Amino acid sequence: MAPRAANLHASVACALLLLAVGCQASPYWPLELGFYHDKCPQAEAVVKGVMEYAISQNPGNGAAMIRMLFHDCFVEGCDASIFLDPTPFSPTPEKLSPPNDPSVRGFELIDAIKEAVEAACPGVVSCADILAFAARDASCILSKGTIAFDMPSGRRDGTFSNASEPLKFLVPPTSNLSALVGSFVAKGLDAEDLVILSGAHTIGRSHCSSFVSDRLQAPSDINGGLAWFLRSQCPADATPGGNDPVVMQDVVTPNELDSQYYKNVLAHKVLFTSDAALLTSEETARMVEANANIPGWWEGKFAKAMVKMAAVEVKTVDQGQIRKHCRAINYY
Repeated sequence: MAPRAANLHASVACALLLLAVGCQASPYWPLELGFYHDKCPQAEAVVKGVMEYAISQNPGNGAAMIRMLFHDCFVEGCDASIFLDPTPFSPTPEKLSPPNDPSVRGFELIDAIKEAVEAACPGVVSCADILAFAARDASCILSKGTIAFDMPSGRRDGTFSNASEPLKFLVPPTSNLSALVGSFVAKGLDAEDLVILSGAHTIGRSHCSSFVSDRLQAPSDINGGLAWFLRSQCPADATPGGNDPVVMQDVVTPNELDSQYYKNVLAHKVLFTSDAALLTSEETARMVEANANIPGWWEGKFAKAMVKMAAVEVKTVDQGQIRKHCRAINYY
């Protein structure tokens, strides 16, 4: 039996016999740790090497990978559909959708990682797994090792990408708590995952157009000093694709993945309505306070939430492919 067919047969058999004979499914099923151990043992080390260099050149490269994983997984699942370029047959892929264009970046870094992995093991490692590994490594590097975790793998790359899909699943930063929680629940996540993963807003940058209208030009709870600073950086008419500068999301520790974000939320020193919304319910406000005040509490939860998010609606075995180039599907 071919290895691919054998793996499928074993997975199906385990699922069918789980209750009957006690077959123990992996906690990461259908993904698994060490998926490339035999097929490409150096895969994860190659990804890590490229990420270490990229972040040493610009810490924003790490933030880009973490954000890209979220934007990919919430649309069509974690299948690298966000990488696909326009073609005559698919002229408007996900990357051209307003939630992604022009704010999502890092595609050239993914190209570089894929090239390095292909040189080591041609046709073995999916682009979806490369992104998951890159986001894992970015988390570790930017946190100076305080967020270290294993990332299960075995994802396949999707073959569908359309700009209409992100609009359905990626709620805007102007959203209230109900909309935010609803978007997470729709993907098998919960309110705690929302609060924990929002902590990634301690790194990276944002375009002014993402917050000017609802945070600076309308009544809001934003700290007066931060509002003054942002008005000095952002034009009142900031629009995507136009005069739209970027600012750091966390001015205290802008290049460190840490729990400073939650201190910023409590002090009303955050950019987005969606950040401030975490204080609008007793449940999520308690989570914010715990993450801000208990050393190490958030870091461990962030690692678990990243693994959980990276398993959303994954494609495996015959549900996808392993692209030769991350920007284009294989037509053979």
